Amino acid sequence: MSDDFIVNRTFDEIRVGDSASLVRTLTGQDLRLFAALSGDVNPAHLDENYSRHFHSGRLVGHNLWSGALISGVLGTKLPGPGTVYLSQELRFLRPVRVGDTVTATVTARAKRADGRTVEFDCRCVNQHDEAVASGVAVVCAPGEHLRLPWPEPLEVAVQEHSKYEALLERCRKLSPARAAVAHPCDETSLAATVEAAEAGLIEPVLVGPPARIAEVAAQHHFNIAGFRVVEAPDDRQAAARAVELVRKGARPRC
Repeated sequence: MSDDFIVNRTFDEIRVGDSASLVRTLTGQDLRLFAALSGDVNPAHLDENYSRHFHSGRLVGHNLWSGALISGVLGTKLPGPGTVYLSQELRFLRPVRVGDTVTATVTARAKRADGRTVEFDCRCVNQHDEAVASGVAVVCAPGEHLRLPWPEPLEVAVQEHSKYEALLERCRKLSPARAAVAHPCDETSLAATVEAAEAGLIEPVLVGPPARIAEVAAQHHFNIAGFRVVEAPDDRQAAARAVELVRKGARPRC
């Protein structure tokens, strides 16, 4: 297998004793993504305060994260594309914590021509060569040779609001910041301004064409009655006027 292609091994090509491995380091992002996909929001996986009390301060990975690595080996390396996962038996021997590097290895132990069935011994070890999971997987190996381009790298973002809420709570204890908002003439920008003002985070000055701002506010039922509006005919002049107000440290007047 090259860096650019993913290549399988057919049933006829696999020999008992053949093996392949995959290495991954468990991250906090992995935990949050796995929790989002599985619905398993056990605090041992996500709550650092809980983890400090019960698990020596390190978040613990979901056991099936190790199982997912085994699936990755079977699906991409041995046998590879075209593999059909039939069954999996696993024993979880010790926890995997954030920062641990796990090597998942599968080794062919038996073949049955009926259904192109291959049994694999499965073993996951951490960076200290300690076994974290072991078991047996049974797959239907591909009958045709495949050589495919590797898919484009996936980019996944997990939105987590707890830190955002904590930041908002800290900011609510402070005096609102004076803010010049340039050309808030669409729903998104005006909504964000109103929301921040209602949360007590800012005292806004709206800079732009007053009639257009009023029209957007009325259309989306935003209450801007208490906001100072500074006239500017277009977005470029609104930006320049907003910068000027900031430099002068102008305070909103209602």
